[in-house]
Amino acid sequence: MPHKVNTKAELEQFICKSWNLVNDWIDGEQRGLPQPLTSSVDVRESRTKYAPVDHNMYPAGFNNLCSKDLLNCSDHFRRCFDSIKPGLRRVGLLPESHTKNKYYLDHLYKLKSTIEMAEAEVILFSPDPNLFLESGGNLVELESFSGHRLEIHRAQVQDAQFIAMDPAIRFDFEAILLNNDQSVPLEVNWRTISTPVLPSPYAGWFKRQKIHHFKHYQETANRFCHQFEINPDLIQAQFSSVDNVDFNTKEGLDEIAAEVDRVLATLPAGASVFVKASQGTYGMGISVVASGDEIRSMNRKVRNKMDVGKNNLKFTSVLIQEGVETMVKYDDAPAEVTIYLVNGKSSGGFMRTNPLKGTQANLNAQGMIYQKLCLSDVKQDCDHTIKEAVYSVIARLSVLAAAYEMKELTE
Repeated sequence: MPHKVNTKAELEQFICKSWNLVNDWIDGEQRGLPQPLTSSVDVRESRTKYAPVDHNMYPAGFNNLCSKDLLNCSDHFRRCFDSIKPGLRRVGLLPESHTKNKYYLDHLYKLKSTIEMAEAEVILFSPDPNLFLESGGNLVELESFSGHRLEIHRAQVQDAQFIAMDPAIRFDFEAILLNNDQSVPLEVNWRTISTPVLPSPYAGWFKRQKIHHFKHYQETANRFCHQFEINPDLIQAQFSSVDNVDFNTKEGLDEIAAEVDRVLATLPAGASVFVKASQGTYGMGISVVASGDEIRSMNRKVRNKMDVGKNNLKFTSVLIQEGVETMVKYDDAPAEVTIYLVNGKSSGGFMRTNPLKGTQANLNAQGMIYQKLCLSDVKQDCDHTIKEAVYSVIARLSVLAAAYEMKELTE
């Protein structure tokens, strides 16, 4: 069918002039679906398109958001809490266990502070016994890179609730914010927990797959584009997948190579593709290649990187995704935009730059630098920068896809 919006410039103008209409449509589609409370979406902008290239439901970069956007996040947290229970005040924050990462602790401090700005009391806790081995007690006291002090309390499950191992500490959580992506699932029977847990504990990387997310995104993007007569190629990257892979034994590498060549044949000359572990996170399990032969000739070091990820999670499926060459630069270094969302609403963002990488490379790697990008003024038709509006809409469509993904994972 013919499209009214056929070029990237036309897409930018359409979203600018139809900002309220577009967001009202997304709001309508979200109703009745389980929302990831927190999300981050990496958006790539090339000369011809915008496309989401990753979606994380347990983001770890709230410390990279500007102060104004953190206030915006706080407002969205408050609306979500009130939808659970009007006046909800006591929130448990369950973090990752890799607390040696002091930048992650900066993130935790900012996330905790943002929830506290939503007039809620926040207690950090964990049921992971390994987190408390070094301290030998029921409390871990930590200091972040920027010098912020944090305490994490050891928890156990009793009578369908998390309670503190220290009887002097009262939890009484009315909601739990999960900031642990469960690459390896926590030893908790989540079905017995009566307190609302957000995002869903069943959407962790032990169960979730990037492949499924991008299938849902493709369906969501196509439906959106049909509604507004937009060429769907303007807002998505092409992709494929291969299962039953073992990079250690080289099983499945020929199949990956063949699929890489098939996807490349549909792209312009000189293009590359990202081969991503379907359950990978933190930028792990990613290779950028320009031919299937690069897969067949992978050396042991590269295969080891592709074989196992965070918490020794074995990768057995890969996503093969069009390499969207970024045209965005900051201080002459290639960059990409990451949008943070709270309860499905675009709430903040930053630029990830990497002077050590090229415009077709994975920028979420050694050498990356974060630059703040404030989105809080994007509110009405044409009162904002066009590109920020497009990034926001692309990210919201990705979260809408994640909502369908969560529905599938929890059924």
